Amino acid sequence: MRQFPLETLDVAPGRLIEWQLRSTDAPGGGGPEAARRASFNQDKHFTAAEQSRDADDQVASWIAVTFELPGPLDQAALEEALLSFVRRHEVLRCAFQRLAGDLSCASYDPGGLTLDAAELGEFTTTEAVRGFLAARFRATIDTLAWPLFTMGAVVRDACSTVYLAFDHIVCDGVSMPNVAHDIAHAYAAALSGDEPELPRTGSYLDFADTQRNRFLTLAADDRRLDHWRAFTERTGAFFPPFPLDLGVETGRLYPIVNGACTLLDAAGTAAFDQACRDAGGKPFMGVMAALARCLREAGGPDVYRALMPVSERGDGPWRHAVGWFVNTMPIEFPVRAGMELPDLMAGARAAFAEMIRHIDVPFVRAWELLAPEHFAATSWPYPVNFFSYIDMRRCPGAAHHGVWRPTTHVWSSRANGACLWFQRDEEGLHMNVIHVDTPQARRTMATLEQGLRRTVREIAGTGPARRPPVATLRQQAGMAPAGVGR
Repeated sequence: MRQFPLETLDVAPGRLIEWQLRSTDAPGGGGPEAARRASFNQDKHFTAAEQSRDADDQVASWIAVTFELPGPLDQAALEEALLSFVRRHEVLRCAFQRLAGDLSCASYDPGGLTLDAAELGEFTTTEAVRGFLAARFRATIDTLAWPLFTMGAVVRDACSTVYLAFDHIVCDGVSMPNVAHDIAHAYAAALSGDEPELPRTGSYLDFADTQRNRFLTLAADDRRLDHWRAFTERTGAFFPPFPLDLGVETGRLYPIVNGACTLLDAAGTAAFDQACRDAGGKPFMGVMAALARCLREAGGPDVYRALMPVSERGDGPWRHAVGWFVNTMPIEFPVRAGMELPDLMAGARAAFAEMIRHIDVPFVRAWELLAPEHFAATSWPYPVNFFSYIDMRRCPGAAHHGVWRPTTHVWSSRANGACLWFQRDEEGLHMNVIHVDTPQARRTMATLEQGLRRTVREIAGTGPARRPPVATLRQQAGMAPAGVGR
């Protein structure tokens, strides 16, 4: 399972059907659950949407998943599966409301939910399908309007492609495999006339409310913020800057470039995995170490600093839930010139262990308390170094990915920096990058991709060991020599 731009999805043409979720009841029903608080992630996301809407300068985004159902489509069975999925995950049937300045969630009664099907027509080319879906998601996903997702299918005789797109406020990237898993299993059960047998799951609304109650009274001088505070002092800022030139102006947002590539095939990834373990670390640490080395060689600092999203699901009931179970944490380790893989890996391993020790404090709460001058903005203040890694082989339903062919897609209307997501699946190691669309950013990110591909292949033992000198890397990126203009 990979993450890449929707515009490159290999989807066959067909007849499109879409389903609109409706409810016969008001959310909450006046019961005790009506006043549950949204998570810090949700509150910040909702507030940014409100601010951008009020300023007529909307910042929009969505996360989508597609997967295949083999055989002629049984529309009634799929509708049953989709309703079962929405009823299973309370966050998908919740509405948000401001109460005394705080953001609360109230959910619709699952028994009052229905689906309205709409025929959208026959699409005769792959390009037409992709173009329609991209435009549809942009038009229908709205943080401030319920429902917060859209559902549909591209129907063909031999198989159908199911698609769902969500506002980030109700899900994260790790939710996407759960979406495919739950709907595909519920569909198979409906075809047989059975109830779906799915693992127990919790409600993200419970998780969010508990987190909110636990950390709402956190103060800036609380010892639980020591890790963030020390990182900020060493960095000189709360947000670790992206260390290469992207050609952006302060305070400005830009259209995006959304690109993806495969860094290693299955055999190369297996070799990379073994090399990382032989060096005393894990594969994600090896990817981070390789990226740190490339940034350093392109003129970055001799300490790698980044924000890293970390799942808060654990192995309990949240593992199978849909929601925004992500905390974003700072990580840093030395990447001095000439350091070999074992030394880099030791630094990454120690940094990750230290980060995990402080994982409880929510990123948004730390941001509000330690960088209040930036908190009111609708985006991060400048290009930030951001690293994400998911091993899709460990997600629920991974054994069926060869049949379902699930894919994940992210989109944002504008940005001011670059974000890098790495995924490992049965086919290899992949990277999806969203960055600002400037001439300098295109040069910088193309050179970084080339360097990263070369570095991971060297680590895997499948590429040349000789590396170009640092000056050459900087020239390829269109950057000034070290010490000039800095």
